[in-house]
Amino acid sequence: MYKVMIRDNMSPVAKDILEATGKIEVVVDNDKATSDPKVLSQIINEFHGLAIRSGTRVTEQVLKNAGQLKVVGRAGIGVDNIDVQTATKKGIVVMNAPGGNTVTTAEHTISLMLALARNIPQGTASLREGKWEKKKLPGVEITGKTLGIIGLGHIGRVVADRAKGLKMKVIAADPYVSKEAAKSLEVELVALENLLARSDFITLHVPRLKETANMIDAATINKMKPGVRIINCSRGEIVQLDDLYQAILSGHVAGAALDVFPQEPPDPSLPILQQPNVIFTPHLGASTGEAQLKVANIISHQIAAYLLDGIITNAVNFPSVSMEIMDQLRPHLDLAEKMGSLMGQLVRKVHDITISYSGSVSRLDTRPLTHAALKGLLGSFTDKPVNYVNAPSLAQSKGIHVRETISRTTYDFTSLIRVRLEDHKEGIDEIWGTIYEKKYPRLVRIGEIYLDAIPEGWMIVINNFDKPGVIGNVGTTLGRHNINIGRFQLGRRGERALCLVNIDTPADEKVIEEIKRLPNIISVRQVHL
Repeated sequence: MYKVMIRDNMSPVAKDILEATGKIEVVVDNDKATSDPKVLSQIINEFHGLAIRSGTRVTEQVLKNAGQLKVVGRAGIGVDNIDVQTATKKGIVVMNAPGGNTVTTAEHTISLMLALARNIPQGTASLREGKWEKKKLPGVEITGKTLGIIGLGHIGRVVADRAKGLKMKVIAADPYVSKEAAKSLEVELVALENLLARSDFITLHVPRLKETANMIDAATINKMKPGVRIINCSRGEIVQLDDLYQAILSGHVAGAALDVFPQEPPDPSLPILQQPNVIFTPHLGASTGEAQLKVANIISHQIAAYLLDGIITNAVNFPSVSMEIMDQLRPHLDLAEKMGSLMGQLVRKVHDITISYSGSVSRLDTRPLTHAALKGLLGSFTDKPVNYVNAPSLAQSKGIHVRETISRTTYDFTSLIRVRLEDHKEGIDEIWGTIYEKKYPRLVRIGEIYLDAIPEGWMIVINNFDKPGVIGNVGTTLGRHNINIGRFQLGRRGERALCLVNIDTPADEKVIEEIKRLPNIISVRQVHL
């Protein structure tokens, strides 16, 4: 039975979905005190999953005390309230729900732009005060105006679509979007400086990164055309508020609309809060009933799928694949992990590694397979818990360089995974594996010797001279110690042979040493897959 904590007044649908599995106990904790990492760190140890919105901070302190935690699910897109790096090192999956509030946030952006253009909040406030300031609050049309979108991701693309419907000219700046992709959206992709110089309205839709912190400051504002209006529904840290305030006072910026702030709620004494040309909302971008229902639905299904079936979707620290692709990958995942484990148990040393994919497997998303191979490899010679998430981080910490290649060469197999240790001169340096009939894993080459072996359970790997009597001597020795042979798989090349012996029960060190002393035996190693 797994245990999941839900926080931050998430939609009740999340609890219903998790409990409906019959295998997950749910605790709903909306106590504001638990938002304090010190408090949360004292109770997190009993939970396998944590579902949050933006109110809970999952810090290093929390994660270090989370002995059983397997997954943190953010019901929304931003994960800046989660220490993703520490979670990755501890093997904790961090998921989000990127599509759940896309439309809602985009619509809020358009709403703020229209309100900003026509002074709607100011007009409302004026009327409430008994005034009629029609001449004081002239607006501007948006038809024909240029909207500059900084960040053409999920939300930026919906904003672009809506703005085109309003007959605006849409340009965008995003270093991670190709001109072809922008063209398919009927958006002109330009450099950031070009966008700043041309836009009548600028809307921000970028994540909080070192590169984006304070990207709207005095320097970038000075590159904007006079009379520009700025909308921020992304992250508060993107805009330097003091610089924006000064630009509005000078008249260079005609107005701004802010839904997010560097500190939330903001300090009431901030000068910009008193500026009539700036309108505000208290982080309402994702705050619609429809959006909260969607993100709660998405994140609860994702958490359940991971805890119960090991399916990772929308993870920010692991390659995410669809359930359909995962069904195709699953046999390869098991094979890749066992190949890595076998290599680690045979070699027992740290080497750089190259993992190659060819044939049908090369057409899939191979990144999870590389994680699986590393999980098997590292798990064979470390006492730290290793899983798909933290395996690359552990490899990096050990100085292991990992190279992944895709090859069109089929090597006479419809699908092939090759794990190779670089600069390994002694013994086995390469293992090949394939899948038969889409579900049966096989080892087809170890070192330079081809064979057909099932990677399963306890195995004795014997390197020997290809002389008569080896098979009989090994069988006799194991039989004398009451160890039953499940399979005896043999490959030969030149004067050498390789035996993989599947046994029903493990052999103790005395038996292994006895096999080593048999005639024509070069090396013996017992492994478990």
